[in-house]
Amino acid sequence: MEVHPESELHTCGKMFGVLLCKNGYLAAFSAKLDGSYEHEGFVGPVYEMKEEPIGTNKEESRRLQRLLFAEYKLLNGKGEKKNLLEIFEKEKPILSADEWFNGKKASSLPPSGAGECCAPKLLQAAFLQGLEPVELAEFWVGASPKNEIRQEGAFYAPCSGRCGPILRHMLEGLEIEHLKLEIGDFSKPEVVYEDDDLMVVNKPSGLLSVPGKGEELSIESYFKFQVSNFKFLKAVHRLDQDTSGLLVLAKNEATYKTLQAYFQRRDILKRYEAVCKGLQVTGDGLREGTISLPLLPNPYDRPRQMVDKEHGKPAITRYVIREKREDGTVFVDFYPLTGRTHQLRVHAAHPEGLNAPILGDRLYNGLRVTGDGLRGDRLLLHAAEIEFLHPVTGEKMHFCIPSGF
Repeated sequence: MEVHPESELHTCGKMFGVLLCKNGYLAAFSAKLDGSYEHEGFVGPVYEMKEEPIGTNKEESRRLQRLLFAEYKLLNGKGEKKNLLEIFEKEKPILSADEWFNGKKASSLPPSGAGECCAPKLLQAAFLQGLEPVELAEFWVGASPKNEIRQEGAFYAPCSGRCGPILRHMLEGLEIEHLKLEIGDFSKPEVVYEDDDLMVVNKPSGLLSVPGKGEELSIESYFKFQVSNFKFLKAVHRLDQDTSGLLVLAKNEATYKTLQAYFQRRDILKRYEAVCKGLQVTGDGLREGTISLPLLPNPYDRPRQMVDKEHGKPAITRYVIREKREDGTVFVDFYPLTGRTHQLRVHAAHPEGLNAPILGDRLYNGLRVTGDGLRGDRLLLHAAEIEFLHPVTGEKMHFCIPSGF
């Protein structure tokens, strides 16, 4: 979309959304745009504030916030109406990084900004106008936020913290297709090595390392219940669900504790292979370096991680660019020196890192529209090599399975 030269989007981007309905479509932007909730062609806010509430002290501020949240009354597909206080009543309170590290107690109020994102605004407008929602998409326009990673023109799912509880209410009564991961949706994991104490497997993309909250299959449950009746089998470390590659599992408690200590002391060598986009590489020579950007979970949008130089935990990655390709992508080796969640993905995508997202990264590169529609190719990140000492024999164990990217 064309952005006005004086728009705030040039310095601070924003999420936009489109809701396709059976008899037309609706468009929205999150919160305010250039100082206003109202712009021609976009739906208005769920609740239009005449002026921002300002409390004279903490107690008064909370009272005014509670009154404000009570005015956000959201419909769902059954025609039922709930305000934000009712929607978030049983939700776990969210604390921002600053609040957490300053020792503040979690508030029972909904998170700030709840109800002002694109998805709630679009669904509310559709229900009020008697339109039947079919598909919804949100995409980023403008500069990326300071701590988060947003790529202009990429599509993202609604945030989990502010929007998740609201959408669970608003989508009631609508026919929604649920995707369930079944065995066979991914290639089967390959056993690379096995003895009485441990197992090394090549995990396919799409399979969890450890059991999650839902019913999706994991490496642990696959081998424990689908292949053999193991009494004990635990993944010693984790790979993201979308990451493929070498994963070590312990077959007894002693082995598990010893290998865990190796990881904590960083006595294990790990090398990942990835294909990244948009990286400026001059000449034919190799480029290498180290990225140090501290990370924290995004309290409003789990499982996304964010860079926080004040409160984040140290996260260090060494990288070597192996090949520049004709399509503009580069083949990169990553050597994580710490083990933070999504560390390689954030360090690749962040402007102060490589500033070159890993291809297929839905969280930090988003989904892209091409000539044949929406593309959701797998994450091109693979744990290709691992080396460690056997916890019982002391023998050096080295495994290497190239990605083939």
